[in-house]
Amino acid sequence: MNMIDDAELRELLQRLRRFALWLTRNASSADDLVQGTLERALSRWSSKGEGNLRAWLFSILYRQFLDGQRKARRHARLLEFFGGRTEEAPSTEDLVVNQATLEAFSRLPAEQRALLLLVSVEGLSYKEAAQALDIPIGTVMSRLSRARKALRELAEGEVSNPQLRVLK
Repeated sequence: MNMIDDAELRELLQRLRRFALWLTRNASSADDLVQGTLERALSRWSSKGEGNLRAWLFSILYRQFLDGQRKARRHARLLEFFGGRTEEAPSTEDLVVNQATLEAFSRLPAEQRALLLLVSVEGLSYKEAAQALDIPIGTVMSRLSRARKALRELAEGEVSNPQLRVLK
């Protein structure tokens, strides 16, 4: 198994953090998610195999994110059941009101955001994205198409200034 050098690791960390930020919408949660991802990757390094390291790390991060979401939903349901309240952090829409495309992006489902980020921002191939998310390549292509369409529609609906309208 080849080790990566410091420069490669720094670049991977930046990419993982950017991906985590868009998923969690919170800097400290994103940092925790990246740390958890690295801990899991190091503990399973010997069983990694010969696949793409970047795709493998994104896959771990995404699964960690989904696991955290499931735990949070269970916890929220328990709090509601016992009469407690849940407080939500401010959404990206509240923080980035002047950027219609980013606002629309933040409103997409996590699966669509993940696909758009992995393919369009991180540059993973459809095959690598399919590996990272553990879904068939055909599903990647159809979800990506729907995600792009939804983003376009949301952005056009949010834009109040005609000069910023997305043209087809």
